Amino acid sequence: MQITVDPGRCIGAGQCVLTAPEVFDQNESGIVTVLRPAPAGGDAAAAREAALVCPSSTITVE
Repeated sequence: MQITVDPGRCIGAGQCVLTAPEVFDQNESGIVTVLRPAPAGGDAAAAREAALVCPSSTITVE
């Protein structure tokens, strides 16, 4: 699994951080950052869920 984000699309809703706090964070502007671009186990499942709930479709999981 590989996670990428498009910070230009991020609206700072924070759903990713709430859903997968071990994988995502937000910078001082509220824009998503990836803490673990290749998570495993439960963190991988949470990252997939975060991609689904992201209102701006910023997160890509491959």
